[in-house]
Amino acid sequence: MKTIDDLAQDGVAGKRVFVRADLNVPLDGTTITDDGRIRAVAPTIAKLIGLGAKVIVASHLGRPKGAPDPAFSLAPAARRLGELLGQDVAFATDTVGESARSVVADLCDGQVAVVENLRFNAGETSKDDAERGAFADRLAELADLYVGDGFGAVHRKHASVYDLPARLPHAAGDLIATEVGVLKKLTDDVKRPYVVVLGGAKVSDKLAVIDELLGKADRLLIGGGMAYTFLKAKGYEVGISLLQEDQLATVTEYMERAEKNGVELVLPVDVLASADFPDLKTKAPTDFVTVDADKIPSDKEGLDIGPRTRELYASKLADAATVFWNGPVGVFEHPDYAGGCRAIAQALADSDAFTVVGGGDSAAAVRTLGFDENAFGHISTGGGASLEYLEGKTLPGLAALED
Repeated sequence: MKTIDDLAQDGVAGKRVFVRADLNVPLDGTTITDDGRIRAVAPTIAKLIGLGAKVIVASHLGRPKGAPDPAFSLAPAARRLGELLGQDVAFATDTVGESARSVVADLCDGQVAVVENLRFNAGETSKDDAERGAFADRLAELADLYVGDGFGAVHRKHASVYDLPARLPHAAGDLIATEVGVLKKLTDDVKRPYVVVLGGAKVSDKLAVIDELLGKADRLLIGGGMAYTFLKAKGYEVGISLLQEDQLATVTEYMERAEKNGVELVLPVDVLASADFPDLKTKAPTDFVTVDADKIPSDKEGLDIGPRTRELYASKLADAATVFWNGPVGVFEHPDYAGGCRAIAQALADSDAFTVVGGGDSAAAVRTLGFDENAFGHISTGGGASLEYLEGKTLPGLAALED
């Protein structure tokens, strides 16, 4: 896989370089609530600027339906990128139309433009190879070189991720190179004990990675909404907690296999439970009870791991040499239910292990709770991509960057 340094040997000064970034940041209206992904790709763009390239940055944001939608505009991301780079960043109000062509044509060496949301074009996400390829052809007209640096999208077979690199000389950006290097430390010659913390709402989202980790990890710590399917499989009352009854048999088989393989699978011993899901906008105090994990009231749902579970999980992380955390263990967006994520993050920050926060909501939790990012070995920009890599899948965006 070539890098930007390889491209630089042939010269990039004066050339139009298309950077497929991941600027898919959370927005409250037009206000960015977490700029982590923009900050992560900014060094790659700055490097290309320093080499004298004309940089065209493209990304998706959210899930528009293949047509323009102001709610998903990349304009706020373009403004924030300009602030981070310390220079004006031009913004095209379309992706491959008149505005994009004009903005790119006006770029001077060392300047940057952001084009509008790629998913405003149906061809970006189309499952039809011809439609996707036709959109990639139009994107290719904007540039001379391609740099893939949107790690959060490399598990998608999309036009800008998979088809476009075949049409231009291409290389991996520094962010993708870093992400792949980190993930190799979680899959090849892992330092042990290897502890994995898995959370999030649905156990079905994590089945494939659990299946893979049952042969690789030393311990699995389970939290979040997915934990209640495990607790139900043990015969516990889970009240109105999140539950995937169609996965009970699979979860039961996983627990049996973990015991057979000598993998310690740890579940919550107490939870914070409430009859009402909290209002994440007002964040007013809520009524909750702390109960044993096998005694959740029938009219309540678990919303966070309890204090004894936090202590238990911290103790299970204390001697780890490698830790991977993917998925929040509670509704961290509300202060009443952020204690579990805070405890996990603090345990990782205090650890001497190589610690990886696996992107998505886990990364958002770390930042929301005010932790110094330097306290962790790595904070990934791609939750889904990280999981699929650990599952052993071939990621289309990485395959497309191979020579």
